[in-house]
Amino acid sequence: MTHLSVSLGHRGISLGHRDDLDAEQWLRDVVLPLSLPDLTACTHLMREPYPHVALSFAGTGLDSAALPPVPPELRDAATAAAAEHATRRSGRAVYFAGVERLVGTITVSELLDWSAIDQVAVLGGAPAQPETRIHTRDFVRPQWRNGQLVLTTQPARGGILVPFEMPDPTPCCADH
Repeated sequence: MTHLSVSLGHRGISLGHRDDLDAEQWLRDVVLPLSLPDLTACTHLMREPYPHVALSFAGTGLDSAALPPVPPELRDAATAAAAEHATRRSGRAVYFAGVERLVGTITVSELLDWSAIDQVAVLGGAPAQPETRIHTRDFVRPQWRNGQLVLTTQPARGGILVPFEMPDPTPCCADH
């Protein structure tokens, strides 16, 4: 069995995680303890061979022996995730340079200076101004778009922005 699929120096792994939460928990349990200094890790929603979340990684020191093997039926998904990350076409970044500093309320300028995020987009609004405050909710998940790592935000009360993705969303069919 293959441990990781490699594309252009990026690595992909697909283990059939059912959602982003499950994939992120696996990252925290298995990959983060490896203490890789320049890790970028992304999640990717895959449709084949069945809906699941694959992961991609960039960085040095990732030893495939420390990771579980990719099941044969998920190898194509792992390869696709690695390729999407390598070309910066897609991927939801979970771990990236500076993510640990993006806590509390900071300015757009600080967010861009302190992290690998290239751009802050505001849903339905004008471009984010450098002095605009972002309440991160300690949960920042930018996505690769057209070669840039973009954090999508939305306006909130008090003239601040918040990341569009919430840390603990209510499932659409949850009992209320």
